[in-house]
Amino acid sequence: MLSYRTAGESHGPTLLALVEGLPSGLAVDTAFIDAELARRQGGYGRGGRQRIETDVVRVLTGVRAGVTLGSPVALEVPNKDNRLDDAAKTPPVTRPRPGHADLAGSIKWLTTDCRGTLERASARETAARVAAGALARVFLREFGIEVFGFVSGAIDATCDPEVSPATLPELRAARDASEVYCPDAETSARIIEHIHRAKVEKDTVGGRVEAHILGVPPGLGTCVQWQDRLDSRIAAAVMGIQAFKAVELGMGADCAWHFGSQVHDPIEYDAARAAESHLGFVRPTNNAGGLEGGMTNGMPIVVRGTMKPISTLLRGMPSVDLSTHEAVQSQYERSDVSAVAAASVVMENVVAFEVARAFLEKFGGDSMAEVRAHFDATMRMARGMHGA
Repeated sequence: MLSYRTAGESHGPTLLALVEGLPSGLAVDTAFIDAELARRQGGYGRGGRQRIETDVVRVLTGVRAGVTLGSPVALEVPNKDNRLDDAAKTPPVTRPRPGHADLAGSIKWLTTDCRGTLERASARETAARVAAGALARVFLREFGIEVFGFVSGAIDATCDPEVSPATLPELRAARDASEVYCPDAETSARIIEHIHRAKVEKDTVGGRVEAHILGVPPGLGTCVQWQDRLDSRIAAAVMGIQAFKAVELGMGADCAWHFGSQVHDPIEYDAARAAESHLGFVRPTNNAGGLEGGMTNGMPIVVRGTMKPISTLLRGMPSVDLSTHEAVQSQYERSDVSAVAAASVVMENVVAFEVARAFLEKFGGDSMAEVRAHFDATMRMARGMHGA
């Protein structure tokens, strides 16, 4: 089973991701992983930390001559800002920040110093998750599966671009040209205005991000056990990202305001498109977001996540000093005004990892040759059943 775990602290020596379950024979594209790490560091509203770090991946194990061996792959993203053991540079934090893990962690670990909690709870950890997700995307690309993430809104600015194989190149170029990774120029400009205003007022901004996965074959995931449903696993991966407070698949929360006839996607069959990943079973709408009964249905997977505004405000918020119980303003740690652009990169990569995991559960093998053979054979059988 494909899986990963991370280790490391915000100001520790390094961040690590241990990826297990990749087949042998996969050519590891470190340039692509580094590009995703660089995108995660970007975006209008980021703080001073991004001017210090230059995130690049080091592959420590599981690869020989650039190709996976089938053994665990250890990925490292070193921290340049490595000062965790310097008491002068990382002093105790006794004034917890509302919205952060500070207070809950201090009680959990029986301490009045929130430093240990915030070092691990920090979103700096997501660099390791992006590295693992980008490696999974290298695998998915071998089977024609593409992942596209972007920012779709913040405050009162929003856009709803039509993402498809035909529009993907143009949208990707527009996203990459945007300072907030939004493919719509007008929405991008308005989000930047909101972030600038928040910076002036010592406030913060969150936003909504999306991930679209194209070229996914039907049948990934399962309806057999609740914990193995692909939609539940994707939702858990998204909600596991720091500062995310909501996740939607397809039409999401809007389903509550419509009748069933307006929500469910009619099924059509187009024999001329039977060679495509959906086997010719197409839908005029995709309100389900590519997932029905915990399984992919051949349509693009569409995921939306909501990131709350950054919890560290330069002006602080009412809090309590854990040493004295006196009312104080919360402590300030160097932070961003907005990290919604970076959040879009994190989300697209953690979602990609879950799709890759489900793919290998369906078509798995010890080597890439076996995986390809299993995939090709299954798709041939599926098309044969339907006369394609």
